[in-house]
Amino acid sequence: MFTECYRKLIDPFKRSIRNKLILTMTLLAVLPVIAMTAMAAENTRSSMEEEIMETNRANMNWASIYLGEQFAHMNNIIYSIQISDELHQYLALNEEAPAASRFDEQKAMFNMLNSVYYSAGNYVFGVELYLKELDTLFTFNSMDSRIKAVSEIPEGYHELFAQHKDFTIINDPDDPQKFHMTRSMNRFEDQAQIGAISLEVKWAEFNQTLELLDSRGAYAVYIADNTGSPVYQPNQEIQPSAEALEKLAGTKESSGFIRTAKEYVFFHSIEPSGLRVIKIVPAHVVNESALDTMKYGLVVGGLATVISVGLAALVAWRTSKPIVRLANSMKGIQLIKDREVVRSGRVDEIGLLEKNLHGMASRIREHIRDNYLMNLEKQTAELKALQSQIHPHFLQNTLQMIGGMVYSQKPADSYKVIRALSEMFRYIVRAPDGLVPLQSELDQLEHYMLIQKQRFAGRLEYTLEITGELRACYIPKLSLQPIVENGFLHGLEKKQGEWKLGIEVVCEPTDVTIRIRDNGVGMDAESLTEMQSRLERLTRQADRVWSSGTSIGLVNAASRMVMHFGPEYGMGIESEYGQGTSVTVRIPCNTGGEAL
Repeated sequence: MFTECYRKLIDPFKRSIRNKLILTMTLLAVLPVIAMTAMAAENTRSSMEEEIMETNRANMNWASIYLGEQFAHMNNIIYSIQISDELHQYLALNEEAPAASRFDEQKAMFNMLNSVYYSAGNYVFGVELYLKELDTLFTFNSMDSRIKAVSEIPEGYHELFAQHKDFTIINDPDDPQKFHMTRSMNRFEDQAQIGAISLEVKWAEFNQTLELLDSRGAYAVYIADNTGSPVYQPNQEIQPSAEALEKLAGTKESSGFIRTAKEYVFFHSIEPSGLRVIKIVPAHVVNESALDTMKYGLVVGGLATVISVGLAALVAWRTSKPIVRLANSMKGIQLIKDREVVRSGRVDEIGLLEKNLHGMASRIREHIRDNYLMNLEKQTAELKALQSQIHPHFLQNTLQMIGGMVYSQKPADSYKVIRALSEMFRYIVRAPDGLVPLQSELDQLEHYMLIQKQRFAGRLEYTLEITGELRACYIPKLSLQPIVENGFLHGLEKKQGEWKLGIEVVCEPTDVTIRIRDNGVGMDAESLTEMQSRLERLTRQADRVWSSGTSIGLVNAASRMVMHFGPEYGMGIESEYGQGTSVTVRIPCNTGGEAL
């Protein structure tokens, strides 16, 4: 299938120099335009990619600085609590301190937390102060202010104390729009953790900065932990891929750029929070950014391609026109029949070739005519000689049989044989020496078989089946009788018992198939191969009449068929030793009595 499609695709270019020239000129014109358009489009995309990368690197730098300042401001709030006099005075109280003093110090603590809370800004929801050694938890927000005795570390402080961290940022489990920023309080002498200060902060405080990074709304911008996993992401329509998260987790750099198969990943650390700000730009966004510029390049390139194809086809057509005309002129030259060919009248190299070509063709035509006539006369003489050689041999056998019949059989039977012999000789002498109607050849074979049935009475069974109309079918004279005679000599006469010989003629719209079968001794494999080889060689030596011995044999009949009708027609043979032989003859129909 592939080979057939490939052949059909390249066949027009094999057969026409015009098509080759048009294709070559088109490729020479189009390929540079396509290459330049593709290079321009790629350069545009690369420039856009570089611009996006540089812009995002700069934006990520200032965004991380601004976010760092916000976290630093929160740190300052925590430090203001940690260094406040109220906290130190409260921690200095001992268990023997009077209740009034303890109440006054607690009131001072709430006043301090109140002052810190309202000075922090709208993004701080609440403040907590946990004193581990005193098992006390201060809570202050817009809705509540209380002091609570706790026997265990409160929820949200476990990570800080279990892992001895100085600083944690944990999302609120009940509200993902808030987080708790907690810092440890350490004793100066031994750095033991004596408590912690926590701010409850709204993530919305950072939305303005993140929205500036995501100005188009087509990117993924979020705040992540040190592994790159999202901690807060305002717009969750675009999520980082598994490949991006894996590469972010593996990098220890504070800032940089990572390229994956589908996205560009920019990251920058937020000091002093230990978090990162991440921006992910899908790869298709970069291509879309360059699309407008690429469209103009593609339009210009397309127009240039169309114009180039048109010019290339025009130049190729005009260039190949005289060559095609010369080729058509050569097609008009008939080496067998004279045919007037109108020449172009050109005076350039093409005209010179055309003039010399016609002169050469005229001389070749004269030489072929002379040689053809000589060869035809030779073949006719050989064929007539072979035809005449059959007469004494066949006449001797038949006359001997007739002589015996005169004494042993009725005169009417002898007359039938004599009449059949007479019709055979009339056919040989009077019929044309070239092609004869197939029906005439079959009638001649009937006469021959009548004589053979008389000779081998009681042993021979003969059948003839004809399918179709044989009126317009012609065959070389004396083609079938040698095949049947060969079956008697080499097949039937060497076989004991009953003989069978059948002839089947099938006429199709364009061809006639004749099968002659016998049940003789057949041929061994070696003899069959040799005979098939000789018949096959006839297709390469169709101008030769094969002669062998003193009769027109099987190969001679096949040789004349090939000579008249061409190598696609002729004879084939199949045989099996001990089973018999089958000879198949294939000739064209509707030949009108003329050789091909």
